[in-house]
Amino acid sequence: LGGVGLGGVGFGGMALLAAAPARAQQSFQAFLDGVRQEARRAGVSQATLNRAFQGLRPNERVLELDRRQAEFTQTWPQYRDARLSPTRIENGRRAFAENRATLEAIERRFRVSPRVIVAIWGLETSYGGFTGNFNVIEALATLAWEGRRAAFFRAELLAALRILDAGHIGFERMRGSHAGAMGQPQFMPTSFERLAVDFDGDGRRDIWDSRPDALASIANYLARSGWREGEIWGFEVALPPGFDTALSGHQNMRPPRDWARLGVRRASGAALPPLENEWAVVIPGLSRGDEQAFLVGQNFLAIRRYNPSNFYATVVGLLSDRVA
Repeated sequence: LGGVGLGGVGFGGMALLAAAPARAQQSFQAFLDGVRQEARRAGVSQATLNRAFQGLRPNERVLELDRRQAEFTQTWPQYRDARLSPTRIENGRRAFAENRATLEAIERRFRVSPRVIVAIWGLETSYGGFTGNFNVIEALATLAWEGRRAAFFRAELLAALRILDAGHIGFERMRGSHAGAMGQPQFMPTSFERLAVDFDGDGRRDIWDSRPDALASIANYLARSGWREGEIWGFEVALPPGFDTALSGHQNMRPPRDWARLGVRRASGAALPPLENEWAVVIPGLSRGDEQAFLVGQNFLAIRRYNPSNFYATVVGLLSDRVA
């Protein structure tokens, strides 16, 4: 996905490109030759490979952006406030209303809350308004050739070639983020292969230009990640003075009565509501001294599987509360 939690590649590849462009291009072409052979063995047509690799070069901007993810460079209040703007909330309410019938049909099939689908859609691509302008093949090839997660991106590159070969999207339209995340849901290619849905029934899984396919694909992702129908994602809580923050973290699930005994209450000061299952206390900005805390459940964990960041999952939850 667009925010797959990737760390920094650093500037090694950029320095290489700047200092020895001819040698770098030769190395890149050798890399592409290896990918071409592997893709052919996997059944990708020669015509698809010729088209995909025509004139391909490493992209320095991809390497630069790969080391600069907002989850790692912003404080929690900065990250939260930038993404919960009045404009994003108002556009989310409008998107929810305009797509209500489709969202309700998706909910009947996948048993996932429409409001969280809309929130992810809004956070990933501003409700489909901007899906990225990088050539996906070029971005993935750059990261697979130079990046520290070469094996990960090589697998994604091969999946992207299979998607093109299957005709789900045209070459010119296959654009996305600098990390190769695609379409309105910002799926990585392997996620597309596993989880994208043809909800409009036209025979193509078009997460770029078909809203039903894009929104249903988000729902399918969450459903397959353990979404619990009818359960909230979480809510803000107030922690008692002296609360041991070592008890916090999405992995530390406990029955709500345990948290109540420790003095955790709703942000309003009211007692915790009766809840089933186990819940965790998450403090997104803990590492930088921000103490805003949330009690989160299984559906928070499902959102985290979309993007493994507490910043991201919490903002999706908060936005979902506001769009409907």
